[in-house]
Amino acid sequence: MGAEGREFEWDDSIKEDSQFVELPEGDYNFTIDHYERGRSKGSDKIPPSNMAIVFFNITGPNGEEATIRENFILHSKLEWKLSELFCSVGLKKKGEELRMNWNALPGLKGRCQVTLDPDKNDPSKRYNHIKKLYPYEPKGYTAGSF
Repeated sequence: MGAEGREFEWDDSIKEDSQFVELPEGDYNFTIDHYERGRSKGSDKIPPSNMAIVFFNITGPNGEEATIRENFILHSKLEWKLSELFCSVGLKKKGEELRMNWNALPGLKGRCQVTLDPDKNDPSKRYNHIKKLYPYEPKGYTAGSF
């Protein structure tokens, strides 16, 4: 992915305000915008590992657009979370093995539970987080109904 925008000079003028949208907690439909490849620093429980940073676009109850960024660490201890992601967009079925195809994610849709969690360093700040990705449910139809 190429970098967007431009570098500012020290004395440039600025105008754009924060575009952060705080969604109320609840269940929302999402569309995956894109993902980026990264690397986790590791922790006491998981060593440094490859990581996918996935950007979810969500429309709030009043039509406001929000983007939530979630990290998916590619480690066997978090395999359940990877399965949850691919199940949520219909690329994986529960109990089946899947070769992860990250390039197939952009544009796919699903449903999730969004929470509003306090910042670890500053509890007065709160940020949206995807707590749960629901299994994909294809839209069905009943003959004779619209």
